[in-house]
Amino acid sequence: MKLINLKSKLITILFLFFGFIGFAKDANERHDSGKKFDPKEMILHHVKDAYGMHIATLNATEDHPIHISIPLPVIVYTKKGITVFSSSAFHHDYHGHEIVEKNGQRFINLHEKVYVLDPGANEVMLDADGYAINAHRPKFDLSITRNVFMMWVSIALLLFIFLSAARRYKKAENYVPSGIASFVEPLIVFVRDEIGKPMIGAKKYKPYMPYLLTIFFFIWINNIFGLIPILNGANLSGNIAFTFTLAVLTFIITTFSGNKNYWKHIFWMPGVPVPMKIFLMPIEIIGMFVKPISLMIRLFANITAGHVIILALMSLIFVFKSVAIAPVSVAFSLFITVIEVIVTAIQAYIFTILSALYFGMATEEEHH
Repeated sequence: MKLINLKSKLITILFLFFGFIGFAKDANERHDSGKKFDPKEMILHHVKDAYGMHIATLNATEDHPIHISIPLPVIVYTKKGITVFSSSAFHHDYHGHEIVEKNGQRFINLHEKVYVLDPGANEVMLDADGYAINAHRPKFDLSITRNVFMMWVSIALLLFIFLSAARRYKKAENYVPSGIASFVEPLIVFVRDEIGKPMIGAKKYKPYMPYLLTIFFFIWINNIFGLIPILNGANLSGNIAFTFTLAVLTFIITTFSGNKNYWKHIFWMPGVPVPMKIFLMPIEIIGMFVKPISLMIRLFANITAGHVIILALMSLIFVFKSVAIAPVSVAFSLFITVIEVIVTAIQAYIFTILSALYFGMATEEEHH
């Protein structure tokens, strides 16, 4: 048993080590040899969404490296209708100036956003801030980006886990969990007994359990995906649109769950003088929206910060232009990654328990 644990630890350390080296190597390849390394540019490129899944770069020749990536469909709606093409058409241009001609239009990938060149333009022109002068965004961008792709992967994985666990329960005698069900059951019981019941109440928690379980596992598994180096930092929880959507869902459920006592405490606080009621009412109304906003920002900021710190540590190798700094950078990156592994579960737990707390506040009965 000790030998197996030792092997597992060594494999994990080697995996993370070479993963970070891959990040650093990729960062070094993404700028011209005559251009000063810009850590900010590299970090922002990694943490933002992208139109393809870049896996690695092989230096087959100095001028023509081989880029290994998973192409994803680019779907945009412009004045000429819907245009669909593969993200591989952009190749692997860090500056995103590769022009793609489709449907009588010319498209470019600039800062991981698709732009349509103005009629007659043969190349993109940028202003002092790096924004396109002779190009515009399409009306709608419905592309399957890296984050969307990983969201589908996480959904498929969750369906596989829970459907497999359900089949295990059906086959088991006396519903004794086995296999993957024995791993899932303690987590479900934890969410029920440590989050649902205490925050909402033993009599009212059941209708909210499907949502609480969904966001807990959904956030957790996507946080874990974000730590896998080969996925090039594809992390759904590091996207503000994703955390905004989850926060809006929590807000909607809280609003529609509110009983008479809940709304009375917001619009006309009982037990306080009338002038104080008038003073507290706008504060409580603002608090209704501040709660989901804090949920959104907390999850987004904590997950993004972990990625930024790791990439910043790896950038020190190129900032100081010394291989001697590599062991220090990798060591600290490994340390932060171990912390991030814990944070993946903590952030899922915090989002779930705060959502349950808001549901409990909305459904709390008046005490006499």
